[in-house]
Amino acid sequence: MLNSILGVILLFGVLIFFHELGHFIFAKRAGILCREFALGMGPKLFSFRKGETLYTLRILPIGGFVRMAGEDPEVVEIKTGQEIGLILDQDQKVTRLIVDKTDQFPGARRVKVEEIDLEQDLFVRVSENEQEKTYAIHPKAFIVSGHQETQIAPADRQFSGKTLGQRFLTIFAGPAANLILAAVLFIVSNMVYGLPVDEPRLGVIQEDSPAAAAGLQQDDQVISIDQQPVQSFTDIREIVSDAYGQELIFTIDRDGTVMDVAVTPEEVVNEATGESEGKIGVFIPTYFSFTDSLTDGLEKTVVITGKIFEGLGMLITGGASVNDLSGPVGIFHFTEERASEGGLMALLNWGGILSINLAIFNMLPIPALDGGRMVFLGVEALRGKPIDPHKEGMVHFLGFAFLMLLILFVTWNDIQKFIIQN
Repeated sequence: MLNSILGVILLFGVLIFFHELGHFIFAKRAGILCREFALGMGPKLFSFRKGETLYTLRILPIGGFVRMAGEDPEVVEIKTGQEIGLILDQDQKVTRLIVDKTDQFPGARRVKVEEIDLEQDLFVRVSENEQEKTYAIHPKAFIVSGHQETQIAPADRQFSGKTLGQRFLTIFAGPAANLILAAVLFIVSNMVYGLPVDEPRLGVIQEDSPAAAAGLQQDDQVISIDQQPVQSFTDIREIVSDAYGQELIFTIDRDGTVMDVAVTPEEVVNEATGESEGKIGVFIPTYFSFTDSLTDGLEKTVVITGKIFEGLGMLITGGASVNDLSGPVGIFHFTEERASEGGLMALLNWGGILSINLAIFNMLPIPALDGGRMVFLGVEALRGKPIDPHKEGMVHFLGFAFLMLLILFVTWNDIQKFIIQN
């Protein structure tokens, strides 16, 4: 169980990391000051600073974020009439604005603020020794408050100070990164484990399976089952599926030697249909091709994306119910199942599917999600001016509350389906 939990956390960590990395890369390309790159939520477990950004790992593995300057009100504010300390560089530009007591900064000049601009003109006019002086502020100056340093964010380094196109790409890059990651996972799985081919041949044999116990081996050519000729692996699967608990005679060709092997399929329950079916523990045969692996990975990404949109359409039209949705408990259950039954190959493909789901979920036009933020940018493009930040913030807050209720609802459904009923 512990290994499964760690596996799920690791898988989700990778998906979230690439999502936030997409935001981060395009924000940096646009010149936006990224204050923090975080994996997880809640209190910090570990952090380090590199350049302008603080990289943090947080205790709750349920998300992540890139904190960009200008998205939220700045934590530290310096007001007219406030006494602060200034530290200047050799060019007489302010590099530190000290809100704390200056005892720990012997080189600081203690001044009273008469006027200050930290976003546009970058200057501070002060009273110092009963004289007024004006100092230019370095564009990468820091405010020192509570023994913490916060870099100032001039208007051209803030998210809101960038063009509509730059902001849109910064937001869209998160879901796009997940779609790219999905394709990469599918391609890697194809290249490592091969592409399926519908031939009357046995692929990998699972350990401790009926096929392994009977002595069947990988690459055995199946001629017939119970004297019924087979032409493909699909034929093999269909015959086995209908014969759980019944002994089947496989006539096989192994390196030119024809032999009969008795196999009794075990009974398993198909979770999709709830019906019993036979299983002998044999995977479909595979072949290896770089070109086909690449093409198949891209095609699979497109097809699965289309299927997910079809499912969303069914939710809207009534063809499916919200009860069919799965939350964290359901995702954990399915991830553990894929890892235990199919190993790394199934986990790679399942990771690709989850990555596509994460991309599409984030692109939904719901406030607090990337899609909701892109809707506001679309409205701004139509209006020719941005929506009031306070109003937009309130809408995103309500959207976040709705998402939390939805997550609680689907989690309760998952607990009933996978825990209480079992």
